[in-house]
Amino acid sequence: MPTLYTVIRKPMITEKGLGVKETEATLVFAVEPTATKNEVKEAVEALFKVKVAAVRTANFAGKERRRGKYAGFRPDWKKAYVRLKAGEKLPEYVSNL
Repeated sequence: MPTLYTVIRKPMITEKGLGVKETEATLVFAVEPTATKNEVKEAVEALFKVKVAAVRTANFAGKERRRGKYAGFRPDWKKAYVRLKAGEKLPEYVSNL
């Protein structure tokens, strides 16, 4: 059983992520690639004490990165869009922007 902090790696603090947070009451997280939607839902509800309406996920393949003649790949990762139920207060995890 994964813990809450292994399922949710970090919030995605980007312009698009903050935009959907304000307009659609949706939180965006980078999550464990093997995490299911139910695990993400339970982790967000436990960490932020909110009710989740829906979870959408997207998988991303790691990009190739080069340093001179040496090449490697960044790891694959997964993004989760977590929509909160109507009337739920959005948690403030961004304070210094």
